[in-house]
Amino acid sequence: MTVETLTIHQGSDKFEMTTPTGNWVLAREKGYSPVQMLVSAVAACGGYVYASVLENSKITAEIEKIEVSYDRDDNKKAQPVSAIHIQFYAKIAEADHDKATRCLKLVSPNCPVIQSLDPTIEVTETVTFF
Repeated sequence: MTVETLTIHQGSDKFEMTTPTGNWVLAREKGYSPVQMLVSAVAACGGYVYASVLENSKITAEIEKIEVSYDRDDNKKAQPVSAIHIQFYAKIAEADHDKATRCLKLVSPNCPVIQSLDPTIEVTETVTFF
């Protein structure tokens, strides 16, 4: 089932994806590299899933921000992503911290972006409460 077709075209000197709000330049030096977009997609999708899991678990939460970092495998020619770490920063009552931490284990199995990655890419999720 095809959900959507996106178009990437050659811009003035880099590939660009046209969006309703303007073009996304797919080059690190002028926008975001495709690898950065991949990692950002993992973090954003993981954030939506985590928020949903918290809501379904009756945990009141405000996710303030998400930081994502990644490693690349220097031993392979293309230097593919080898690990992605998602750090959620959330305002959650102290009484729910343990439960909210346990909810993290549900992010990866329920995130379509993470499930679409090569299984050798290690994805970890942690949460910092404030």
